[in-house]
Amino acid sequence: MHFANNANLESSTVAPSMSQWKCLLKFDIVSGFLVFLIALPLCLGISVGSGFPAINGVFTAIAGGIICGFFSNSELTIKGPAAGMIAIVLGCVMDFKAASGSENVMDSLPYVAAVGVISGVIQIIFGLFKVGKLADCFPSAVIHGLLASIGLIIIGKQIYPLLGLKPNGSTEAYEAYFEMPMHLTHYAWQAAVIGVSSLAILFIYPLLKKRFAICKLVPAQLIVLCLAIPASMILFKDFDGNKRGYIYTDNHGHEQKAEVKALLVKVPTSPTDLQKATIFPSFSMFGDSRTWYWVVMFTLVGTLESLLSAKAVDTLDSWGRKSNLNRDLLAVGVANTAAAAIGGLPMISEIVRSSANKDFGARTRMSNFFHGVFLFISILVLPAVLNYIPLTALAAMLIYAGCRLANYKEFLHILQIGREQLLIYVATIAGVLATDLLIGVGIGILAKILVELIYGVRISDFFRMPVAVQPVNEVKVLVQLQGSAVFSNWIMLKRRLEKLSNYQEIVVDCTNCPLIDHTFMTRLNEIQRDMGFQERSLSVIGLDTLHSLSPHPLAVRKQSIVLAA
Repeated sequence: MHFANNANLESSTVAPSMSQWKCLLKFDIVSGFLVFLIALPLCLGISVGSGFPAINGVFTAIAGGIICGFFSNSELTIKGPAAGMIAIVLGCVMDFKAASGSENVMDSLPYVAAVGVISGVIQIIFGLFKVGKLADCFPSAVIHGLLASIGLIIIGKQIYPLLGLKPNGSTEAYEAYFEMPMHLTHYAWQAAVIGVSSLAILFIYPLLKKRFAICKLVPAQLIVLCLAIPASMILFKDFDGNKRGYIYTDNHGHEQKAEVKALLVKVPTSPTDLQKATIFPSFSMFGDSRTWYWVVMFTLVGTLESLLSAKAVDTLDSWGRKSNLNRDLLAVGVANTAAAAIGGLPMISEIVRSSANKDFGARTRMSNFFHGVFLFISILVLPAVLNYIPLTALAAMLIYAGCRLANYKEFLHILQIGREQLLIYVATIAGVLATDLLIGVGIGILAKILVELIYGVRISDFFRMPVAVQPVNEVKVLVQLQGSAVFSNWIMLKRRLEKLSNYQEIVVDCTNCPLIDHTFMTRLNEIQRDMGFQERSLSVIGLDTLHSLSPHPLAVRKQSIVLAA
């Protein structure tokens, strides 16, 4: 299809070609700038929450924007540090801090950077060997449980800086909640006023977007900063010696004075200081088992989150463009390696910023590039302004992000799909909070397998997917499933479907399936939608012969009588 002018281009459902990028550039520049306004405070906050200096999160987003903007073909995703990785990065920082025996957390950061470099290289290898498709095999309830548990960890950790308290230093997630009552009485009221007010703005602002169109163009994070910075100047008074500070209550109930520097962002103010902020990786703990544990954590969770986010953002694209997940993973790996080499945090495709990118009118991946460029300019020309940002406002942004991850609506949504999905979801959350992210995911997957074994799935069905392919005519083919359709064998069916690309119509017959689980139903729904963008069709028959465990269209379906293995 030929695009005659901008109006046609904006209304078309056909993806633009490279030759049409010039007329799209203005949309991407505007969107890149607006996303930069959201990304800047979030990058600072995520970095501080992860135990890194504030500026290092910006390093990551710059690398993610500029490098991935060229290497990836994911058109609407924004790459950068994500709240979902805070728990992992902070755990890694604290572990290496304990191992090094140093009281200064900065001494552990070179080891964390080394973990990031190794993880980035593994992601590059994953991309080259096309491992990205394996993300489809993870059970949906486990993934949502993982994200919810990360949200709860963020909330528990960030309540402390929200109120001007020293962050809880425990590596155990549940301890942050158990220790909270004994610490909250010692808050700094000036910080609490700014933090709680910032949090209220973030929750109220989406309601205003529905009533006032102008609010859709002004990010809530920018509003928070515009109010929090002058508020900190008013509330934090000048004390003796011209030192600005605040008053807090110590453990004995006595009022104490402290310098305000502890509650404000600190970023380099000169090129020399910026160069000093660079953290080069140290591989001296290369042989230590903890290094490889954290490499697995960085790689597994970072890769999974990034791939799932990229897939989710693809569904928002009105032109129906699909990311090459292996190419995107390769790009993220290259950017992660580069960012970690100078002390940056791990990056992923960040879904909240990506969604905003689409809403702001982005057309191509150049919006990600421009968001990185604007971030780079900001650290050169705005350091004095950034140093007035109160940490409590950044904590509010992170708590808001944590609440989005651990949204009660997701709990209700999982319950609607089926009680067995809720069991898997809760098991994953409990496992993560009681142990760690890796073991928690394992507990969730184990719960998923046990549920399906109870429903009668044969053990062999977890590793195979017998399929009979019968061409009906030149454009139509029938695919008959011969065993239980579960999360672990979806990739086998997907490969068979990909080989049928010469057929316009594919019919999947589930009549002989003893059971179809929720993850499999979800993937079928996704590929059905994707084929619709290709002007092809995929239909599913035989579902009416199976019993649905809930009214939800993607609920588990099984035969009334199933013979156990």
